[in-house]
Amino acid sequence: MQTFVPEAVDWPDSAAALREQVRALVAEHGESDPVRRANSWTKPDPAFSRLLGDAGLLGMTWPKEYGGHERSQLERYVVIEELLAAGAPVGAHWIADRQSGPLLLRLGNEELKRRWVPAIARGEAFACIGLSEPNSGSDLASVRTAARRDGDEWVLDGQKVWTTGAHVSHFMIALVRTEAGSERQQGLSQLVVPMDAPGVSVKPIIDLTGAHEFNEVFFDNVRLPANALLGVEGEGWTQATAELSLERSGPERYLSSMVLFLELVRHAQTESDPAMVALVGRLAAEAWTLRLMSASVAAKLARGEDPALEATIVKDLGNSYEQAIPQLVQAAVDFGTADTEVLRSVCFYLLQVSPSFSLRGGTREIVKGIIARGLGLR
Repeated sequence: MQTFVPEAVDWPDSAAALREQVRALVAEHGESDPVRRANSWTKPDPAFSRLLGDAGLLGMTWPKEYGGHERSQLERYVVIEELLAAGAPVGAHWIADRQSGPLLLRLGNEELKRRWVPAIARGEAFACIGLSEPNSGSDLASVRTAARRDGDEWVLDGQKVWTTGAHVSHFMIALVRTEAGSERQQGLSQLVVPMDAPGVSVKPIIDLTGAHEFNEVFFDNVRLPANALLGVEGEGWTQATAELSLERSGPERYLSSMVLFLELVRHAQTESDPAMVALVGRLAAEAWTLRLMSASVAAKLARGEDPALEATIVKDLGNSYEQAIPQLVQAAVDFGTADTEVLRSVCFYLLQVSPSFSLRGGTREIVKGIIARGLGLR
């Protein structure tokens, strides 16, 4: 049976300088509102993304030929860890830098790579992922958005839902059915869809905090060139599930609630409650363990390995951790005093949004099934 044994990570010599570079950028241009710093990787700030691009902190591992900087996976990990720990507003470029750019480099034709990848590295092109659909939930194999060939073009019709960041994105990588009459995982392909193409429309989904993160996206007779196909026709299922491995293992899977933990630490310094101190110690130990696991996945990626199982384990455990923090803080803190105002605001915000954390990148039920298969349990 395969198991996940976290490894000691050999951090690059450049790690300290990178951390200082990111901290300086965040100090000058970051978000000061603690509530907005929570769950920061969904909050877009295109100007901040362009600053990161100018600083060489996007597309870090990509070839210089396509605007990248040919740095290591662990150097990139240092940068994103610092950004997330500080609650920097990275939502605009996050998906493009994390998974869309690497996917285009691996599977895209030359036209797609030249059009999009350098712009992502500059912080000028943002992406969204078209997976979920109405009545499909996490059952991606049931997608019905369809693309048919018409001469040298694809004609796309259908709908995607819960599409994070579609309202600020320049393109979507969409999983669609390209073989009429096919079922389940068969006959699926990925298409690169410019969000300004005629027939594409975006409708916002406003959450209960009033925030606009999710969207519905509609395709009405959208015409795309033949080279919009990403990878191999009919291999969309394999491509999309491999892409999700890039989405599941990063520090965003346990740092979404870190701002609240830091506020709890500040509050605990004014208290003499042993239970409060114990809670801080417990949450710190769990965060350290998750960091080691997440960094181990980055180290495996740096060696060219495929840590799909380990990445999925990190996502499951990390989601449980970041969802538990606001509940534990709510139970431990008396919010009736003035000096708990910031702590209360961050906690109440995360209590509202944290249920969605385990939906991103696959529901807990889907993820546990993947883990069980990876461990040979089913």
